[in-house]
Amino acid sequence: MQLNFNLVSTDGSTESIQVPVANCVVAGWAGRDMAAIEHHILELAELGVPRPSSVPLYYRIATNQLIQQAQVQVVGPHSSGESEVLVFNHNGELCVSLASDHTDRALEAHSVALSKQICVKPVAEQAWRYSDVADHWDELVLRAWILEDGQEIAYQNGSVSTLQHPLDLIKKEFNQDRLPEQTVMTCGTVATIGSIRPATQFTMELYDPRLERSIRHTYTIEFLPEIA
Repeated sequence: MQLNFNLVSTDGSTESIQVPVANCVVAGWAGRDMAAIEHHILELAELGVPRPSSVPLYYRIATNQLIQQAQVQVVGPHSSGESEVLVFNHNGELCVSLASDHTDRALEAHSVALSKQICVKPVAEQAWRYSDVADHWDELVLRAWILEDGQEIAYQNGSVSTLQHPLDLIKKEFNQDRLPEQTVMTCGTVATIGSIRPATQFTMELYDPRLERSIRHTYTIEFLPEIA
């Protein structure tokens, strides 16, 4: 399958690029320090999710689950989004975008891998070159908002400095310094503000305060009936 991005340069110019994808990896439990990891483990434990066998863990997701549309459909009322950095290669150069690791929370208590696989993974349409943010990576901020009772509510807001660096995640999973070609990887999420909960709209953002720019994507969720 293929993802399409507007690759934005620091001068504001854009280049339309097409990225073939043969492998999708979701890096889970990817906190940089154990306190942050433990916080997320306890968040999910409240939903019945067992502790991970090790950290980080790398989940493989079918590439057909990657979408860039503004509307998604999920079965049942139990899924929710997670704002995550997405990395991929283009012409031999590492690039950065944004994805939501949308996950079925009810199924997560049975199998984290299946709970991730069953939901589509919305992907933003903008991207940056990693080289443009490499020298101030830890200043980047992940944010998210949900629509709740008709109002947009802050749902996530945290620095990527709390998460393992993408280059470290690549090294640990692939035993090399470069992300393999035609592979995309999400790089973990930050804690929620309040409980993990579903919503009919999810907005995610990767904000660069140094260059004062953002990658942002909003999608709406239609909950299909769960028929017994």
